[in-house]
Parts: sequence; structure tokens; C-alpha cells
Amino acid sequence: MNPPALPPMLDLAGTAIFALTGALLAARLRQTFVTMAFFALITGVGGGSLRDMMIGTPAFWLRDPWVAPVIFITALIAWFTPRRWWESELLEWADAAGLAAFAVLGTAKALAFGVAPMPAMVLGVVSGCAGGIIRDVIAGEPSILMRPELYVTAAALSAFITMIGAFFGITDLLVWALAWAAGFTMRGAAIRWKLALPAYDDEQGEETET
Repeated sequence: MNPPALPPMLDLAGTAIFALTGALLAARLRQTFVTMAFFALITGVGGGSLRDMMIGTPAFWLRDPWVAPVIFITALIAWFTPRRWWESELLEWADAAGLAAFAVLGTAKALAFGVAPMPAMVLGVVSGCAGGIIRDVIAGEPSILMRPELYVTAAALSAFITMIGAFFGITDLLVWALAWAAGFTMRGAAIRWKLALPAYDDEQGEETET
């Protein structure tokens, strides 16, 4: 079985971007380098590791000689550079590209291992988002699940399109490209125009009950 994968350099770049967001959270909280490296690792490989554990295959980074070194080098770079260098929309856009790509490939990998379509879509979202969620929980920060911004929703869109394309037997590369573009566009629109999901309105709920 040859599950789908990004080209090695793109895969490492995406992992490094995710790892950098984890390292920067530790920097903002003024933590030690050990914490920074741990947050970088959790954010970089947490989602993919959880996905692989649920599929029943060894975590993807355990057999890759480059993933762990790239993550720790990223943590070192974050440690020795001012945090303000990285606090720009450029990092958010790069994260958006990685989010969509890992959601697509997480879904495709789950399907390749025989996971049913809807659970495969869920694992695609897990691939893109779980690392950040675990990081935020450990840090005591509001999780991305608890924020209204379109983040998890963008990953879900990419995963959904990947699932639908596979279900109808559409060419993989075409489906993956469309799925990535859709998720990236949604997340980009959220960054550009601060789009968010509506929150539950308790008063509206009460009116519905009456």
C-alpha cells in the first residue's frame, strides 16, 4: 500500500509552519526552550500522529529521518529570533496552505487504508487541526474549537471535497487540487475579512421553544 503523500520538501515545509506556530505560542507565554520544542513537536505532528494511531499504522514521522530534526530546528530558530518577526499575516497564510493540504492528504490517506468515507473526512480534519488543539489545551489557551473564526471549517471543507471526489471516482490529483484550493480560499477569506461562524443565540433559542 502506498498512501498519498506530499512531495517531501512541501511536507516538511508544512510541518515546519505548524511547528513554528506552536513554538511561538510558547514564546508568547515566556516558556523555556523545552516547552517551546515540545509545543513545536505537538503542533507539527500531533494531528497526523493521532490520525495514524486511529488508522492502526505507525505514526508517519517515526520512519522519516527529517521530520523531527526540522521541528527542533524550527524551535531553535523561534528561540533565537524576536517573536515580532513572525507575527504577521504571512505566517497565517502559510498556515492556511498547510491546513488545507494536510486535511486533504489526511482524508486521502484514511481512504487508502480502507476507512469509510465519513470517518475518513473526520480524520482529515484531525490531521489538520488536532495538533493545534492539543497544544492549546496543554497551554491552557482557548482552543481553535472554541473560537468562531473559520479554521476547522476550512479543514472540513477540504476534507469533504476529497471524500466526495473519491466517492464518485474522480481523478485524485484533480480532486485534491480542488479540495486544497477550496479550503485555502475559505481560510484566506477568514484571514482577510475576519469571517467567523455565528455563535449560538440563547434568546433566539428561547423564542423557538415558546
